[in-house]
Amino acid sequence: MQDEIGSHSAQGPLKGLRVLDLTTVLMGPYATQLLGDMGADVIKVEPPSGDIVRQIGAGRHPEMGGMFLSLNRSKRDITLDLKTKKGREDALLLASTCDVLIYNVRPQAMERLGLSYEDIAAVRPDIIYVGVYGYGEQGPYAGKPAYDDLMQGVSGLAALFCQTPEDRPRYVPLAIVDRVVGVHAVNAVLGALYYRHNTGEGQRVDIPMFETMVSMVYGDHLAGLTFDPPLDSGGYQRLLAEHRRPYETKDGYLCAMVYNDKQWAAFYKVLGRDVSADPRLRNHAERTRHIKELYQELADIFLQRSTQEWLALLTEADIPVTPLNTLDSIFDDPHLKAIEFFEKVEHPTEGSIRSMKVPSVWSRSQPRPPRLAPRLNEHGEEIMAEARALAEARLLDSV
Repeated sequence: MQDEIGSHSAQGPLKGLRVLDLTTVLMGPYATQLLGDMGADVIKVEPPSGDIVRQIGAGRHPEMGGMFLSLNRSKRDITLDLKTKKGREDALLLASTCDVLIYNVRPQAMERLGLSYEDIAAVRPDIIYVGVYGYGEQGPYAGKPAYDDLMQGVSGLAALFCQTPEDRPRYVPLAIVDRVVGVHAVNAVLGALYYRHNTGEGQRVDIPMFETMVSMVYGDHLAGLTFDPPLDSGGYQRLLAEHRRPYETKDGYLCAMVYNDKQWAAFYKVLGRDVSADPRLRNHAERTRHIKELYQELADIFLQRSTQEWLALLTEADIPVTPLNTLDSIFDDPHLKAIEFFEKVEHPTEGSIRSMKVPSVWSRSQPRPPRLAPRLNEHGEEIMAEARALAEARLLDSV
């Protein structure tokens, strides 16, 4: 698969777009990876010490950990010390040749570095200048530090696990805020590019983590709090039910979804029961009112047969069901194996590694990662020589 990944031949709908990536860790790099996978030329700027995520997870060489490899493909890499005069000058030169700049520190830090929107727009007036950081600048939390765990807590996500007096708040075991906000950043970039296409104007776009996550969490859980006065205390009860989890069977677990009228009737038929005899199952509204007890009953029922028995029965009855995959078993999933989702590729320094395919399928401009994750400053000389040439060409064009 080396001819497909790491071939250095950008493909996809964003081919020709240049992105200056001033982000670190996960949220911003995830956004720029998505842009790079779609063909954008992403120039990742790292401090001389490197992005800290290089050190996360096992690796064959220092500062080339597994998370960095999976998060920073489709990018070229240069090191700049933005706290120095030369580093700032080089960053401004690069920005003058780029369509998009993305950063994920606090805006005040960008101002101190002399890389504010106004500074960048002075060298590239139509730049799309995108900030992804903790809190919006208009509220009292502006400027406060923010991490994924903090955002899960302050947005109300961590507290959703507390449905009984014994429950304790917890974090989702995934950097879900960084991933969600990263996707929102890509969405914002594409929207701003379309606006520039129509008007010729660039702009500053801020994507605060807190507000973004509140909009996501309460999109599901505002419920009766939507109304004034409130009609209930909020929360989508099906999602909050204690037994909404993978069902334990005689010998393992499975994931099943008995949701609509047809599926409940089919499930009761599998059990040899008459669904019409249970008034709680009359319609979706009634099921929602009784969802906690219904999920409890499902949990008890699934304990009565093996995983394979349930998979066969529910599949035959056209009830949505899947096995429960783990970090290990996912590589043996027959669907992912059939589409070769996890591709084994040869990294120039890290040897054989797994790379995940772009999950979307396009009929004309299929995105395909053009390169594997870079070594620190791997493309530094190439990038600066190119930027000087592009800047000179732009200057000549303006004369």
